Amino acid sequence: MLACRYRIAAPGTQLGLPEVTLGVVPGAGGTQRLPRLVGMQRALSMIPTGKPVTAQEAKQIGLIDEVSDDPVYFADLTNPEWLGMKVPLNELHAGEDAPSVFDDARALAATKMRGQIAPQRAIDLLQAAQSLRFEDGLARERQTFIDLRSSDQARALRHVFFAERAARAPEPIAALPVPDLTLAAVVGGGTMGAGIAYALLSAGLRVIVLETDADGVTRAASNIEKLFDAGLKRGLLTPAVASERRAALTVTTDYMAAKDAGLAIEAAFESMEVKKTVLAALQAALRPDAVLATNTSYLDIDEMAAQLDDPSRLVGLHFFAPAHIMKLLEIVRGQATSDAALAVGFGLAKRLKKVPVLARVCDGFIGNRILARYREAADTVFMDGSTPWEVDEAMVDFGYAMGPYEAQDLSGLDIAHANRRRQDATRDPARRYIPIADRMVELGKLGKKTGAGWYRYPGGGGKVEDPIVADLALEEAHFANRTRTDYDADTIRHRLVLAMINEAADILAEGIAERAVDIDLVTVFGYGFPRWRGGLMHYADTIGAAKILTDLTALCAEDPLVWKPSKVIEDCAARGIKLADWQR
Repeated sequence: MLACRYRIAAPGTQLGLPEVTLGVVPGAGGTQRLPRLVGMQRALSMIPTGKPVTAQEAKQIGLIDEVSDDPVYFADLTNPEWLGMKVPLNELHAGEDAPSVFDDARALAATKMRGQIAPQRAIDLLQAAQSLRFEDGLARERQTFIDLRSSDQARALRHVFFAERAARAPEPIAALPVPDLTLAAVVGGGTMGAGIAYALLSAGLRVIVLETDADGVTRAASNIEKLFDAGLKRGLLTPAVASERRAALTVTTDYMAAKDAGLAIEAAFESMEVKKTVLAALQAALRPDAVLATNTSYLDIDEMAAQLDDPSRLVGLHFFAPAHIMKLLEIVRGQATSDAALAVGFGLAKRLKKVPVLARVCDGFIGNRILARYREAADTVFMDGSTPWEVDEAMVDFGYAMGPYEAQDLSGLDIAHANRRRQDATRDPARRYIPIADRMVELGKLGKKTGAGWYRYPGGGGKVEDPIVADLALEEAHFANRTRTDYDADTIRHRLVLAMINEAADILAEGIAERAVDIDLVTVFGYGFPRWRGGLMHYADTIGAAKILTDLTALCAEDPLVWKPSKVIEDCAARGIKLADWQR
């Protein structure tokens, strides 16, 4: 397109150069032509990020010449005079911006696209466009593209790209007809329930939010209104669209108001008794063919289903906070869940533009089970020879946006504490238990919301390392008669990533996840695993099953229970195959 003299787009078209999102740079002159057309500042905002612009924006910045409902017809109207007035891009200059402009762009890319090579190489090419002859700039761009195309990052990003597009209902579920949902119910208008309701409204459904009392109705309505306000402020909604969606929302305590809903999603407090009560009320109010869904993060769906007259109508729909933004949707199949109920779940994911992944029932399903092992490994490293900030820094350097301790400060230490208490009765007594987080809760350090968690959060903003937290590890190591070791960043990363890989392999072995690629999707879209590493199992395959088995075997010397190699890893190592190719 950039090589054309005249450019026309239809309304609603998006235009951009997304190559960096696949680990490469534009390979057809984009880095040399775009700054000559729209200016270096705009080119730096588009190419290193891969973000597109709308047709109207494109016209405003000079990327296209016209917006037309019928671009082909408009093109037929062009004449030699119009085209003759257009100077070929290769005859234009790319500007003379100061080096600081490119330094700022590199710093921004290092923050926004941490660890990725392609954005930095793209900025180099844009800067070179100012001094190189056009033909020389094209040659350098082409060589850069070829070099990056075969890189590990490009392979990983292509893997995620195609995995995301292939995420859909498995056969025979995909062949089933999906009812056309027009009305859905959401039970609970807290942070999660409000996000789910807002996502449903944004997809064109009428939504009824059910609460327990008048105060709950007021809170739920306020929570959802905050999301409308945010959408309006960010320009994602027009006032007219917001009004239309508000009109499609009802918040009430009357379950019978939802009697015609084809789907009801409970997003109530994470308590088995609470969820059973809610599901019983939904069963009494809704028609028999309506699908019931639970948004539980950990609890046993089979136990919930057992109390229903028709257990087959219950499916797990595990949204991730914020539910209207996060792309992952774990669709959990219980022992009795019908294909028809699953089809509704996958149909909803498509309508909400979510990435659906099928999971089976276990504590935490796919994502939270891996997260629990990740946190356990982090806590062990912390107690035995590190600090929360050293662990966090190591994982941020690996590619996470934040480490496990900062992330827990945001979610709240009380949530993880409640989950540990739920697991007390079934916890293996032979498995080592790290009590530091329990001490934190006793001290009232619940995270950012209380001003102190693993870090302190002073009134001026930002986070500060807390020596009290470091001392807790020293105390607990003393009580447990543990000799602390000074772990370096590589060792921290090695242990935490290895722990996740081994747990994920067990998830495959047990059939909780159908395929390794499903685990990749969950870890990338739900848990912040760096996209440019391709997801947890793709990254594991870059290490190789044989090396992973050797490393796990070595760690078994210190704790044979938690580091016991998965049978899947042993099998892949013995057969010389990838985890991606392993099948039950």
